[in-house]
Amino acid sequence: MAGRRLETPAGLRRYAAVGGLMLAIAWGYPGTAQAQDAASPEEQFEASGRLHDPREVHFGEVWQFTSGGENAEASWSPDGKELIFQSTRAPHPCDQIFRLTLASGEATLVSSGAGRSTRGYYAAGGEGIIYASTHVADSGCPASPDEAQGDEWIVAPSFEIYRANRDGSNAVALTQDPESYNAESAVCPVDGSILFTSDRDGDLELYRMNADGSDVRRITERPGYDGGAFFSQDCSRIVWRASRPREGRELDTYRELLDQHMVRPDTLEIMVANADGSEARQITYLDSGSFAPHFFPGGERVIFSTNYGQQNPRELDLWAVNVDGTGLKRITYAPGFDGFPMFSPDGRHLAFASSRNQGKPGETDVYVARWRWDEGKAPAERFLDDVAWLADDARGGRGLGTPGLEASAVWLADRFSALGLEPAGEEGGYRQGFRATVSVEVAEGTELLVGGESIAPEDFIPASFSGQSEVTAPVIFAGYGISAIDLDYDDYEGLDVEGKVVVVRRFAPETEAFESSTAQARYSGMRYKAFNARERGAVGVLIVDIPQVADGLRLPEEAELPRLRVVRRGDAGVPAMAVRREVIQRLLGERPELGDEGDEVTLKVTLSKEQATTYNVVAKIPAGTKEPLPGALVIGAHYDHLGYGGSGSLAPGANEPHNGADDNASGTAGLLEVSRLLLPQQERLRRDIYLVAFSGEERGLLGSTAFVERSAETLEDNGVYAMLNMDMIGHLRNNVVSVLGEGSAKEWEVLVPPICENLRLGCALSGSGYGASDHTPFYAAQVPVLHFFTGTHDHYHRPSDDVGRINAAGGARISAAVAELASQLSRIDLPLTYRAATPPERGGGDTRSFGASLGTVPDYAALEDDSKSGVTLAGVTPGGAAEKAGMQRGDRLIRVGETEIGDLYDMMFVLRRAQPGDQTTAVVVRDGEELELPITFTVRSGTVR
Repeated sequence: MAGRRLETPAGLRRYAAVGGLMLAIAWGYPGTAQAQDAASPEEQFEASGRLHDPREVHFGEVWQFTSGGENAEASWSPDGKELIFQSTRAPHPCDQIFRLTLASGEATLVSSGAGRSTRGYYAAGGEGIIYASTHVADSGCPASPDEAQGDEWIVAPSFEIYRANRDGSNAVALTQDPESYNAESAVCPVDGSILFTSDRDGDLELYRMNADGSDVRRITERPGYDGGAFFSQDCSRIVWRASRPREGRELDTYRELLDQHMVRPDTLEIMVANADGSEARQITYLDSGSFAPHFFPGGERVIFSTNYGQQNPRELDLWAVNVDGTGLKRITYAPGFDGFPMFSPDGRHLAFASSRNQGKPGETDVYVARWRWDEGKAPAERFLDDVAWLADDARGGRGLGTPGLEASAVWLADRFSALGLEPAGEEGGYRQGFRATVSVEVAEGTELLVGGESIAPEDFIPASFSGQSEVTAPVIFAGYGISAIDLDYDDYEGLDVEGKVVVVRRFAPETEAFESSTAQARYSGMRYKAFNARERGAVGVLIVDIPQVADGLRLPEEAELPRLRVVRRGDAGVPAMAVRREVIQRLLGERPELGDEGDEVTLKVTLSKEQATTYNVVAKIPAGTKEPLPGALVIGAHYDHLGYGGSGSLAPGANEPHNGADDNASGTAGLLEVSRLLLPQQERLRRDIYLVAFSGEERGLLGSTAFVERSAETLEDNGVYAMLNMDMIGHLRNNVVSVLGEGSAKEWEVLVPPICENLRLGCALSGSGYGASDHTPFYAAQVPVLHFFTGTHDHYHRPSDDVGRINAAGGARISAAVAELASQLSRIDLPLTYRAATPPERGGGDTRSFGASLGTVPDYAALEDDSKSGVTLAGVTPGGAAEKAGMQRGDRLIRVGETEIGDLYDMMFVLRRAQPGDQTTAVVVRDGEELELPITFTVRSGTVR
């Protein structure tokens, strides 16, 4: 059962804990108000098959694994595929130990069949079993207490602890003390040592021994009963039940009964201690019968059974409490008995014994429930909790290749597992790895020489996009290095820079022509200035902050040199450096003028780039039918962000966590919430649903592109039916969410509005299937898509995008809409009608300038491959220049006109200066051969986000 949902054993009844009416109540789906008012919790419990009370909010699906008799104390095998439990069933007159295989529901006797047996447990590693039995001393059943005397337990001295093979063979006694009670054993999964209860020293105390029965050590000392102990998963702590009779008549009565091998613990409390018994402390003060405690995964909380608060002492329920005694909470509400809870090794399921659905009075059965770790919180609370974890400063902004992103991947895999999602990554896990560049450093051999003299390393830095080579040439000053035909501005007019190193100013001119943010973004970039210089024949570029100021005015304070940062594959084709002002002033004077020339300089650049594997986290909800519909539904969100800032930050110079609460912890939290809402509906789903947390989105849709490229393998050749993307859903304003991608399939305008209306959520449908998020690679692969998006804001890509600004109720409501749409899409027995469109301006590679377009979609994952220059195409748009020229998905564009296309930036700059109707040739590499194709740039059409 570990790592996957429980299969329903043949002949056993499976009950969904939240299905139909229960689903409506738990999540408040639209149209359920009448259902919610129709029945009391008790009536709803009756209607649910007597296995689940709607107040048992921690339970997902519940399975009954035995039927009839007295069955209890079920413990898990280390692999989570079996239970071992004790049962009184024909033909055995008293308790025996059985192994239960969960996949088949088959129970097999593993104790001797004689005497009475109790507390079965798997040995460490699962190679054997441990249990206590009286069969050697007496093949019959030990005498039962006189019920007229009260609720008494027999602690027969004939009990010994045995180790046997998994099938029960070769049973060997680990204790050999015929005068004492030795039972209630539990095993440490780390070293195999065994906890047990014994009265060998005159009181019922806890003992610990090695796996072979050697080195028995007493670890409790207080008078009274100590028993039913368990280890925490890491074996650092123990938890047990204890009675503490008061001095006088209570203690005397306890000892008198113990002399008769009986106990009558009217009051039991829960205790915890270190594994050696030190620092023992009582964590409940309920003055009730509390027993069968077991640690939660992690060891910070305990689940146990108690009759606390009940008038009938035989009415017992499961409760939970923190190990410091805080956080007491009731877990079960079913009438009768619930006890002996134990979490599965992976923490996804809880085994327990219960009298619910009993065939006749006195019967108890073994149950397994899928544990819901959201602890029954409201959707908005769950959503905000998940955002808060991802957007915590401890994650360091979740930058690519950082410990914070790795911790987030681990956390997501754990969350998927705890929710009950099947792993759908590589090698049976949740991860799907791909390579990405995570850092760049200046390497040995990098140098700048002026007139043969080496410049100090702190006075210059290679640009992140610099070509890695060595050049020596005279310098020439080219102003800002800008050629802006649309602004009637050209620093290179009349300037011959062939074979020279060009010196250009940083930033953009402070003139009216460059006031707009569009002009600033287009022409101030250093990468653009290096491209412009290279296209005019320059062999190197020096970039300096010497702004153009009026005569008589002082130069402003010099900006810091830019930091090296990771950029997409490719470089400017020439060495480029940012240098301090004083270096250029030595060459060209205090205030150089356009066309000034200087001495020779030598630029030597070597950069060291580190690549690492980063991961998509991928889970699956399989269709609940034997013949699922073709095409899988993919629901995604990216979980990476900007780390401590860098090139993507809109807060220049800020070196602090960019937590990305909205971008995109909100979408990732939405992905988890959608999972919670869809899992209870699995039996109704007719299509496989994949839940994917993408990495590398901020670096250029790397994770989603990698997923699309491997979809045939990941989805087992099932193809993608549709993709729903959640990116920035945490700032819902005016109750309206943008649903982008309306143009990708004609059915969206019919499917989406009713869902939004029922949820009382405003949904503004618009746009094609392209955009600056993870749905774009899917749309380029001809998959209908939708992108749920609450819009940009002043905190976008800044440290201020933090959890305190999140609209949790809005994010949860959007998640409910995505879940309902996914539920409907999983049952539609017809393909969606894909509609193609032209990539928008923000698509990345095919950036528009003056209305010109080539109509290409870059393959962003291929941009990480340093072994090949050019731009690999993920697709071409219908009717675009590229399609008309004969370009295809998979072509690698290496030249447009006279310009060599080294990377995405070269392609972008070529398109910026193109005009609609311009004609030239393009060269692509296809199947290893170069093809020259005539192209005519077109005017862009289609909906732009």
